[in-house]
Amino acid sequence: MFIINIPLERGLSDFIICSKTKFLMTAVFEYLVRVQPHHTDYAGIVWHGNYVAWMEAARVEYLRSHGLNFADWVAAGVDLPVVDLSLRYRQSLTMGMDAVVKAWPEPRQGVRLVWQYDIQNQATGASCVLGTVTLAPVDRQTRRVLRRLPEAFQRDLDRLYAASP
Repeated sequence: MFIINIPLERGLSDFIICSKTKFLMTAVFEYLVRVQPHHTDYAGIVWHGNYVAWMEAARVEYLRSHGLNFADWVAAGVDLPVVDLSLRYRQSLTMGMDAVVKAWPEPRQGVRLVWQYDIQNQATGASCVLGTVTLAPVDRQTRRVLRRLPEAFQRDLDRLYAASP
């Protein structure tokens, strides 16, 4: 897969994601992070679990930037637990560095939501961590996977995906 970055406005860029089977243009959200001492291990290198927390923060802020509030979905009885997570570490980030978490949703496949991430060293643009997260909607009371999304949740997702060319 290759990624070509064309800057747009603050917080978003346009990316062309190319693979052997598809070409997709999608809006990518940029979430900035400064590596603080509490993000690192004793050697000053970012502890691996922080990348997952940054990815979640970027995903929630992406939704917020599109007028969607994750907390509203939870209050309406829909939760989105992570059902699959993969990370590919390419380069370390260390204390004091600035990073940008680039996040974008993949095209929808049923009720599951798949998000892609590229955590980059902001100074060099080098990819440090590539990640994929798959979320599945569940009913908060029964904890069962929803095969059909509640109407309001479906409308929110339709609006989100319509905003991403």
